[in-house]
Amino acid sequence: MLEINHATPSPSLQDQSKKPWLVQKFGGTSIGKFVETITGTIVQSYLPTNRVVVVCSARSSESKTLGTTNRLLRAAASAMEPGSVEFKQTVQDIREDHINTARQHISDPLILKRIEDELNQDCNRLLAFLKAVQTIEEISPRSKDIIMAVGERLSCRIVAGMLEDRGVETEFVSLESVIEAVFDVNCLDQNFYDYMSRVFAGVISKCGNRVPVVTGFFGPVPGSLLTSIGRGYTDLAAALIAVGLDAEELQVWKEVDGIFTADPRKVKNARLLNIITPEEASELTYYGSEVIHPFTMEQVIRAQIPIRIKNVMSPMGPGTVIFPDNASGVSTPTGRMTPPPSSKVLLENGYQLDLSRRHPTAVTIKDNVWVLNVHSNRKSVSHGFFAQIFGTLDTHGIAVDLISTSEVHVSMALGANVNEKAMEKAMRQLRSIGTVDVTKDMAILSLVGKQMKNMVGISGRMFSTLAKAGINLEMISQGASEINISCVILERQALQAMNVIHEELLSNVGREAESQYF
Repeated sequence: MLEINHATPSPSLQDQSKKPWLVQKFGGTSIGKFVETITGTIVQSYLPTNRVVVVCSARSSESKTLGTTNRLLRAAASAMEPGSVEFKQTVQDIREDHINTARQHISDPLILKRIEDELNQDCNRLLAFLKAVQTIEEISPRSKDIIMAVGERLSCRIVAGMLEDRGVETEFVSLESVIEAVFDVNCLDQNFYDYMSRVFAGVISKCGNRVPVVTGFFGPVPGSLLTSIGRGYTDLAAALIAVGLDAEELQVWKEVDGIFTADPRKVKNARLLNIITPEEASELTYYGSEVIHPFTMEQVIRAQIPIRIKNVMSPMGPGTVIFPDNASGVSTPTGRMTPPPSSKVLLENGYQLDLSRRHPTAVTIKDNVWVLNVHSNRKSVSHGFFAQIFGTLDTHGIAVDLISTSEVHVSMALGANVNEKAMEKAMRQLRSIGTVDVTKDMAILSLVGKQMKNMVGISGRMFSTLAKAGINLEMISQGASEINISCVILERQALQAMNVIHEELLSNVGREAESQYF
């Protein structure tokens, strides 16, 4: 369903057709706390040079429990309880929160009246839907999607109204019902995502010179959006829009300056990285640093579209560019040609940066890790030994982050949030093939860098640095690509380990990058 808000045409937006597309994604916290900066400064600053698409998450606040998405989930749960009226109050709280925000930031009485009417209409529909859920005492995954979609609708209405109030011609675009083709829930492969990017681009292209303000929630997705995609759906929507439009860039606006050589809250000398490769960003995300979901990033990078991480609290900062480093410089499916990674990259502030480096890029820590050891009760490992281990873990939904093996022994670092009961069941089954024990309160320390494969002795330097600091290694793992060297240590030593590694191997990374400007 496509809904349109028509505003008075802005002279500055008259001929947008020749400008390159730019997709800006704003998270819930950014919209909840910095919507004035987004609509008054950030979006408008790019309009002279780009056709801007704004993608919004549902509004959040200081507390995640008070965020719109979590409130909607609680309302859905309440509606399933016979006789409960809690969901009615939750909807009213959501209504008042958004209307008060609109009144605070929109000064034109006509625009404000229309936005208030739209917000009330959305909340009334939500309330009626929840009452129906309570009556039939059933809520399907698709019904939950319908409830959840309201958060993005409300958020986008406010952002569109505020932009219009500031003289920007806007168009509210809902992606809730744009998927018309039928797909098998078990076959959501790349063809499905290519289809979505084409559909999204088609809808947005119809906006003409208006700035599309787009819901991050889209559908209907086979199996439901929450089940099939998860809570990172807004990032994915922005990525698919960028691919479909062959955008110049995808900007992901957060409350941090970008990606650092280490967590700046834990390492005081951590420095901002101006540029990073997709492989490095994926590794950092997986091993503890919140960058952007690897699958979402994959959709953009495969189309050779740069991703820029920017800070809503510091819009003029350079941010961090995740740059598609197509080493061969060949054309991509979109026809875009990308230079090899050794060439210079133009940064937003007009400077250029050399992509070739000869040092690690960042160090990260993943806490709350468990180590599972399985020692075979035979003299050698049979061909079914590994299959039985991983089959058992998969049955109980236990993810493995790292693995280290010998002839008769397997050690595995398990991801955070391991379910204790599931682990107990898995261990009982695994004892049929050997001795099993588990160690808690561990952490994974990962050193990441695309060019580390060209650094002779980097592993030795890393481990000797930890040894000098008195930090014992429980496990060591290094991938064939040598982009990531990881080890498992005691969680209580994680902060110390991160700092000594950063001091020894990364303290000059940011300075070296700065010296490459010319």
